[in-house]
Order: sequence, then C-alpha cells, then structure tokens
Amino acid sequence: MLAEYLPTLLFLIVATGIGVALLIVGNLLGPKRPTADKLSAYECGFPAFEDARMQFDVRYYLIAIQFIIFDLEIIFIVPWTQVFHDLGARGLVTMGLFVGMLFLGFVYVWKKGALEWE
Repeated sequence: MLAEYLPTLLFLIVATGIGVALLIVGNLLGPKRPTADKLSAYECGFPAFEDARMQFDVRYYLIAIQFIIFDLEIIFIVPWTQVFHDLGARGLVTMGLFVGMLFLGFVYVWKKGALEWE
C-alpha cells in the first residue's frame, strides 16, 4: 500500500530540492550592494513614526472575521450548486438554514455597529 504513495513522496522531495536549490543559487549569484537607503524601513515613502506594536481598533478584527465567514460561505455554496439536483428538497432546506444562520450573524454584527467607521 505504501508503494502507492511513492510518486507523491518523490514529487515532494523534488519540489523541496528545487526550492532549496533556487534559494541557494539566488543567494550565491545575486547582487549584494547594500546601502543605507536599501536597508532602511520603508513606510509609504516616509520614515516610520509609530511603534509596530500599536493597538488596532476591535472593529478591524470584526471586519476581518466577517470576511472569513463570508469567504467560507462561498466555499460551501459553490460545490452545493454543482450537486443541487442530486440533493433534492432536503439539500435546499439545509443550505437555506446555513445561509439563514450566516445572515442572522450578519444582522447581529450590523446591529452592534461593527460596520460603522468613524
């Protein structure tokens, strides 16, 4: 049974070898002319003026979580559309419940004011 995985293992070994070889060749043959400008931090054309560990508003994270949730919704809905006829009414009801729960979460976040930016 393990012989069936040999091509996959060989592929992973070759891919890892090519990746490591390209990094080594690039490091050995690439130009190395560091200057003060190249080594300085770049922040939109001007020097950094705050600490990198500054706090973010919690609404930023709420929007990020909403993006992930709706991204996952698409991941589930697209395959469902491909097998919709095979699932019948039960599949329609199940997907309706799924989308309904996501919609309720969206309404909850909207009512809490997470979508409001000041």
